[in-house]
Amino acid sequence: MPIHRHLIRLSKEIYGFPRHLSIHPGGFILGHEPVHDFVPIENASMEARTVIQWAKDDIEELGLFKVDLLGLGALTHLDKCFQMLKTHRNQELSMGTIPHGDEETYAMMRKGDTVGVFQIESRAQMSMLPRLKPHTFYDLVIEISIVRPGPISGGMVHPYLRRRSGEEAVTYPHPCLEPVLKKTLGIPLFQEQVMRLAMVAADYTPGEADQLRRDMAAWRSKGQLERHRERLVTRMMAKGITEEFAERVFSQIRGFGEYGFPESHAASFALISYGTSYLRCHYPAEFTCGLLNSQPMGFYSAGTIVGDAKRHDVAVRPIDVCVSSWDCTLEPFPDGDFAVRMGFRYIKGLKQIVGQQIVDARLGGSYISVEDVVRRAQLDARSASLLAQSGAFERLQPDRRVALWDSKGAAQSAPTPLPLPQTEKAPSFKPLTTSEISSWDYRVSRHSTRLHPLAPMRPVLVQAGLPDSKEVAAMRSGRLTHYAGLVICRQSPSTASGVVFATLEDEAGFVNLVVWPTIFEKHRVLAKTASFLGVTGRVQSENGVVHIIADSLWVPQFQQKPEKISSRDFH
Repeated sequence: MPIHRHLIRLSKEIYGFPRHLSIHPGGFILGHEPVHDFVPIENASMEARTVIQWAKDDIEELGLFKVDLLGLGALTHLDKCFQMLKTHRNQELSMGTIPHGDEETYAMMRKGDTVGVFQIESRAQMSMLPRLKPHTFYDLVIEISIVRPGPISGGMVHPYLRRRSGEEAVTYPHPCLEPVLKKTLGIPLFQEQVMRLAMVAADYTPGEADQLRRDMAAWRSKGQLERHRERLVTRMMAKGITEEFAERVFSQIRGFGEYGFPESHAASFALISYGTSYLRCHYPAEFTCGLLNSQPMGFYSAGTIVGDAKRHDVAVRPIDVCVSSWDCTLEPFPDGDFAVRMGFRYIKGLKQIVGQQIVDARLGGSYISVEDVVRRAQLDARSASLLAQSGAFERLQPDRRVALWDSKGAAQSAPTPLPLPQTEKAPSFKPLTTSEISSWDYRVSRHSTRLHPLAPMRPVLVQAGLPDSKEVAAMRSGRLTHYAGLVICRQSPSTASGVVFATLEDEAGFVNLVVWPTIFEKHRVLAKTASFLGVTGRVQSENGVVHIIADSLWVPQFQQKPEKISSRDFH
């Protein structure tokens, strides 16, 4: 047998097997007796942690009681914000006491101004917010649910939006479905509605409906969902429901198999989403500080979070050995507001124990020089070098190259009981340009409080006829434009039929790209790998949502290059 045929045969044998083994991060088994009496347990890689050897699906089949505890970084973010409000403003706030129905908060959402907000910060959600225009809490529940594979696959999104805006009458496929679909204007959006719809319109028993739910969750691995298709469609049609609607409902059920979203789940998420939105709207400094201290989480990097905060008039101050802590902190203004001070945690490769040494040594008195910091905090050469490159010595030595020289010398010198006079003449270094300062910031700390990587290049970009993101947002729909920005996010959702979405950033904000499959294939390598990307295409503007529909992608050719930043890519 030819070797390639042998490879194909072997591949077919392992098709459908798990790709790798992993531990469910929040799945627990509970029992009325010790669980090691009826399931095999082994030690996990983490100290003092054990793991059950059976797969979660097998445990469910056996009827064991499994509970999934969902841990959310957004809850940590909220907790940190509440603590800062108590410490710095003496305000007691919690999920239960945040004012409900705040119009300013909803107005912010309707603009799609939601970087860092739980569940509604993605490109897709930001694009949906100005179209759905949430005014109430239940609107937010729907917003969170509608940008999901279920409603999208079932073709429910656009009909709902048309009905919500009054462009289409609210109708029901059958009178019996009005109680089920009334809250969502005759369009099924939630998993509970789909199950109830099957019971009312297709005469499913509660047991059959629960089996439908189970098959939705397991359709990829077991392929049992298709057996419901004929039963659902024929029973609905027998009640006078159109075949087209019945097929759409089944498509939605299949979509829920990808990622089903119950109404109860959406409501719980909406509470957290509203809480983070409220804090972002009314306490942006605390919101930003808490978000930075809760990373990694969400869609955006520290550099994007810092840039967005600054565009919303939050003062963000650089890492400074004289005042910074490990975490980001708040520093008061005379008017009672606060600035965010970046923490040592954002210096790549710096250990937390080293950051604490700097803070502890500072308790003995203010630092007076780079050498003083290195000596008193007992810094090794590597840590001292990282601090110098990040600009953390700037208050003591404004020239970063001189600070790097001084820190290396101090770290390599033997400690002395008393400071000795400098006998060696310090070398002269060429000062860093503004562009180099930004590059050093991003290289060492993944952000810059001083300036965006494209800010020093703006005169050159203007000369080349390239607009910034604010100018793109103001362009009329259909206009051909050229734009260049830094790629911060790429997405290729399974529901988008091969369309790739990308978000580009400059010092003024964001530009969203839509890249059709033919354009993506033509520029595949560039679309997947470029950090600084140019695009030519037509502006699409509707309901305050602006995209560039890409006709071509290209590499901006300038002598000056911005620092390469990493994007967060989702598939």
